[in-house]
Amino acid sequence: MSAARTRQSTLSSIIKRARDIMRKDAGLNGDTDRIPQIAWLLFLKAFDDMEDSRTVTDPSYTPALAAPYRWRDWAADATTRRSGDAMLDFVNDDLLPHLRELRGSGKAGDAKQNLSDIFGETRNRMLSGYLLADLVDEVNKVSFTSADDIHTMAHLYESMLREMRDAAGDAGEFYTPRPVIRFVVERIDPKPGEAIMDPATGTGGFLVEAWEHLVAQTKTAKQREALRGSLRGFEKKPMPFLLGQMNMMLHGVDGAQIARGNALTFSAAEQRREGVDVILTNPPFGGEEEDDVKTYFPTGLRTPETSWLFLQSVMERISRSKTGRAGVVVPNGVLFADGVGGRIKKKLLEKFNLHTVLRLPNGIFSPYTPIPTNVLFFDNTGPTKDVWFYELPLPDGRKNYTKTKPLRYEEFADCESWWEEGNLTKRVANDQAWKLPAADIAANGYNLDMHNPNRPDDLAHRPPRELLSELIATERQILDLLEGLKVQIEGDAR
Repeated sequence: MSAARTRQSTLSSIIKRARDIMRKDAGLNGDTDRIPQIAWLLFLKAFDDMEDSRTVTDPSYTPALAAPYRWRDWAADATTRRSGDAMLDFVNDDLLPHLRELRGSGKAGDAKQNLSDIFGETRNRMLSGYLLADLVDEVNKVSFTSADDIHTMAHLYESMLREMRDAAGDAGEFYTPRPVIRFVVERIDPKPGEAIMDPATGTGGFLVEAWEHLVAQTKTAKQREALRGSLRGFEKKPMPFLLGQMNMMLHGVDGAQIARGNALTFSAAEQRREGVDVILTNPPFGGEEEDDVKTYFPTGLRTPETSWLFLQSVMERISRSKTGRAGVVVPNGVLFADGVGGRIKKKLLEKFNLHTVLRLPNGIFSPYTPIPTNVLFFDNTGPTKDVWFYELPLPDGRKNYTKTKPLRYEEFADCESWWEEGNLTKRVANDQAWKLPAADIAANGYNLDMHNPNRPDDLAHRPPRELLSELIATERQILDLLEGLKVQIEGDAR
């Protein structure tokens, strides 16, 4: 057996034993409890290993944690560490409160600030101090000073995130299929020296892929060091924030400035001022923001629908960069909506170049949501002249994706070839790709839900769940329109 296989086997065994321990604890119910529990312990072990390594290579470095709160102090030695009630008391009443109360610079990326943000709402959910001690012993067997172990653990961790999505159901919106992420990142092609953001970071999939894309373009340690601080993001939910921080640490992402908060709570001027070159994101859709969040947006473009607010935010954030560009995953309702949605799309086409709409096959996020999804690719090179549409088909003989038969990156091969064979002015129409002038789209009320002219629209064979989802999305857009009219009327009355 190869050394790599041995490492994977060893680490897999550690994770299996850890999960077996957690299954015995009455305070943990399913993977939605167990994975966050092991994630924050893994984070503290990884953090301590990396702090220890950094103090060796950089004697001037001041560690973020001191005794007795470092992993090496309270968890590393099985012969002296606490157990039972003593372990619970230390973790619940001493360790976690200390981590929450750390005061850093207040800036995203600051080590103390990260710890405070991560553990601000993290709780130990285990009720048995003996089982917690056993779990700590298993986590302590993972070495985060070995590049090979870190690489292997990163892959294991990603499989855990997929399981987290499977267990979370509707709450799993923060996991985007890796093939979609990879395709979007490679098409946007972020470069060293550019500022890259995901304003809805989730578990960090887009930023991890962007980092690996950047690292592949470097040849020296100095060039890689220059990437530090390239990545930025926001995540308002505590659990995906924790999972994302661990994901980025495992993938060696250096100096990412991820803020624990809502990216939508900034004025348009602030978003432009803090602009970036690249945005890669799959913002949550189907949800609504609080009323005060809407006030950060122009009166005629206000809506509670999260995906519309994020689309506006993305436009603002790339508007100052001459190379500003974005890849944004959106639900089908964004394509065909009118009212407020139509006005937002009007702004998109008039201010930016929406050059490509990638229509993803049904069931990309099944069975967690049946809502059809798309990716909008646009840049800051001027108004849209033409919009290319590419319809990614399901594999032959398939009607949908499942957990056991998910989307594979190889299914993007034809689209990738079509994309790379010509630039925007030399693209060629085919059975999956067609072009529409922006003027025609404007004349049709900015409807982007365009039927593939090369394929008949057989409604009788479309999945009922898909049709129902589109009806629900339409109803939501009607409500948005009514709310927009109400806001205008109230404004006129004043």
